[in-house]
Amino acid sequence: MGRVRSKDTGPELIVRSLLHKQGFRFRLHHKGLPGKPDIVLPKYKTVIFVHGCFWHSHPHCSDATIPKSRTEFWLKKFEDTVKRDVNNQDLLHNLGWKVVVIWECETVNEDKLKELLADALGTIRITFRHNVYDRSVTTVLI
Repeated sequence: MGRVRSKDTGPELIVRSLLHKQGFRFRLHHKGLPGKPDIVLPKYKTVIFVHGCFWHSHPHCSDATIPKSRTEFWLKKFEDTVKRDVNNQDLLHNLGWKVVVIWECETVNEDKLKELLADALGTIRITFRHNVYDRSVTTVLI
């Protein structure tokens, strides 16, 4: 388990890249907030957690399996992780933050991830250029 990274994971980099392309600026792993959220959008008072399906026990996901050896250990570990996640989310809500959870399996399809982020972030205005040579600017409500 020592090789399992908690920062800069593949799914987290995908979400960060997509947010950056859409014009969002954010902070990473804010130590002053409960649970050290993976992505913090201070301007929108929103935090994003990118959870691994296995480690955070994603319900109804085929990646959230329970190892066959030391089952009791793993069940306790997963249960504690889920409790900690719920507690951190409650604390953030009480502090006035909007909490968004993106699961690892949701980062596979970029189009679905864009829709998920658009739904989660509500009606935030994003302005972007179609390409570098195009002078027209499009403002989209996502």
